[in-house]
Amino acid sequence: MKIKYALFMLVLLTSALTPLAQDSPQVISEDIAVLSDEQAYQSYLAYPAPEGVYPAVVLIHSFNGLQDGYRDMTDAFAAEGFVVLAIGWQTFERSPADVLVEQLLRDSIAFLSARDDVDPTKIGLTGFCAGGRYTMLFMPQIKEFAAGVAWYGFPNFGSPAAPVDVIDQLDAPMLIIHGTLDRPSPIADIYAYATALGEAGKDFELKVYSNEPHGFMLEDGELSRDDVATDAFNEMLTYFRRKLG
Repeated sequence: MKIKYALFMLVLLTSALTPLAQDSPQVISEDIAVLSDEQAYQSYLAYPAPEGVYPAVVLIHSFNGLQDGYRDMTDAFAAEGFVVLAIGWQTFERSPADVLVEQLLRDSIAFLSARDDVDPTKIGLTGFCAGGRYTMLFMPQIKEFAAGVAWYGFPNFGSPAAPVDVIDQLDAPMLIIHGTLDRPSPIADIYAYATALGEAGKDFELKVYSNEPHGFMLEDGELSRDDVATDAFNEMLTYFRRKLG
């Protein structure tokens, strides 16, 4: 178990958070449909253009939808050597039941595993806001995910189960990213969740940003390019490189 607290760190990688044109030679991106329970969820896929076999990540956007910022993040992620599927989990309803999201995640794993350019043993999960809660909730329950990164999630929210209720089932490593000025999800709740993870002997890391609010990776739906957002993106990227290989 490792807990990492960082109030501020400036790390700039030249490729990180750089906007990519959809016809970039590095990345191929497209709007696609992921079938789940006979419904087509309108999603976004980006992957490296060179032939090869890559690790993959399922990305769960926030409660505000699949905004342009998440598409740009997906492209930037793919440019670093990942096949990334940003799932449109709100295609049919704004607040679907957890069981529906779980099925969509399982079907997203099947979608990625069927691709020739994906190593099915190296699939990660990341999510933001509501997606952060889904990451905390389903990392323990869906064993095919090899690692996860939960952004400003809600560890105590959910019915019939909240993420804190399924800690004992967590087997894969997880990184938690949060800001100290997060009002919807107070940092005290994250510290308590981290303490519970530690007491259960789970493999996790915690990165805390001083004075950052909820949803700090996006500004007005666009991907933030400031120092903190750049550092946080690189934290996620480095973590998945370490854990997915």
